[in-house]
Amino acid sequence: MAFEGLADRLQSTIKKITGKGKVSEQDVKEMTREVRLALLEADVNFKVVKDLINRIKERAVGQEVMESLTPGQQVIKVVKEELTTLMGGEHSKIAVSDRPPTVIMMVGLQGAGKTTTTGKLANHLRKKQNRSPLLVACDIYRPAAIQQLETLGEQLSMPVFSMGTEANPVDIATKAIEQAKEEHNDYVIIDTAGRLHVDNELMDELQQIKSKVKPDEIFLVVDAMTGQDAVNVADSFNDQLDISGVVLTKLDGDTRGGAALSIKAVTDKPIKFAGMGEKLDELEAFHPERMASRILGMGDVLSLIEKAQTNVDEKQAKALEEKMRTMSFTFDDFLEQMGQVKNMGPLDDLMAMIPGANKMKGLKNAQLDEKQLVHVEAIIQSMTKKERHEPSIMNASRKKRIAKGSGTSVSQVNRLLKQFEEMKKMMKQMTNMQKGKKGKGMNFPFM
Repeated sequence: MAFEGLADRLQSTIKKITGKGKVSEQDVKEMTREVRLALLEADVNFKVVKDLINRIKERAVGQEVMESLTPGQQVIKVVKEELTTLMGGEHSKIAVSDRPPTVIMMVGLQGAGKTTTTGKLANHLRKKQNRSPLLVACDIYRPAAIQQLETLGEQLSMPVFSMGTEANPVDIATKAIEQAKEEHNDYVIIDTAGRLHVDNELMDELQQIKSKVKPDEIFLVVDAMTGQDAVNVADSFNDQLDISGVVLTKLDGDTRGGAALSIKAVTDKPIKFAGMGEKLDELEAFHPERMASRILGMGDVLSLIEKAQTNVDEKQAKALEEKMRTMSFTFDDFLEQMGQVKNMGPLDDLMAMIPGANKMKGLKNAQLDEKQLVHVEAIIQSMTKKERHEPSIMNASRKKRIAKGSGTSVSQVNRLLKQFEEMKKMMKQMTNMQKGKKGKGMNFPFM
């Protein structure tokens, strides 16, 4: 999970100060020392850490905090605001040209995931903004780079412009834009060549493409898991190309978070997007405030809602709400809901978006175990259709058969049946409370 190591350390640190009725300068000093160590362990640039800690100290010992009725909460507010500022302050939207198409250059080192990210970005633009992108294969050097982009285009049902490996990348980019105008593509995303390291030959080619096509955006794709190396690469590319933004790949696997917390401060260029998985729909717009909230265990409800709206069918949600209200919710509905929540991503990541969920860590039976959900799914699939719709008919022999068929125990089957009935009652109460409210509901029956 992204920032897991840093989040655990920071949440443990701020917990000590949150409930205090009075906060002294010594308390702030001890807290900032722990925060500094946590950030350094997370591979955040040491100059960035020094500046951040100084700002937190200055604000946390100010009159507004010390004389507050809830000084502990005020200190946490300061930490969150400074983390948000460190990562860019506010969400930086993608450019839209006054005269289509909008041209985006994707640059970066070989192995950072540039070509895959090109496909992910095109998919994001189509799904979130109803755009019609054209993908452009300008990496003529890496074996199979053009084929990889064409395969992504086929998977996404999107056009890919290619002139083979013998053409000049500058000519490819120029003619692709001409085609985009003719075919009315409103975005052109150029997948450029990368190297295993920054060199003059690479930069010369990228500068030639930039000079010729005058892109509206130049996105640098960097691997978040390389930590400070990612920051150094970003600094180098920015010096020579004046990038407009950064896309961090593999952020879901970066438990430290040093790159995400350092890049904006070092390059003064925003993080625009973050790759949160390998699938083509796992690219998220980067929101500094939301990320700061996640790191500090305050949740990220807005991102959770956006995920639900993307993955939950509105008609199904309304039908399900009615079933819950009338107590006609069945195990088949339960199974369907499990599938929808699975599509939203790893459960640990979803839990990180729920305010206060961090307090559940370590409590017995509180954490969502994906292996347990596999067992739940197996139990339900071992039931007959009648049993799924009428759990009340379950007797000892039926339970024994289901346990054997699902590779579980009778006690696990009994536990699921009991939890299912309790959940039905709880969800009926919740839907009755929400009755009359407009908008699309979010149902997470086993959370």
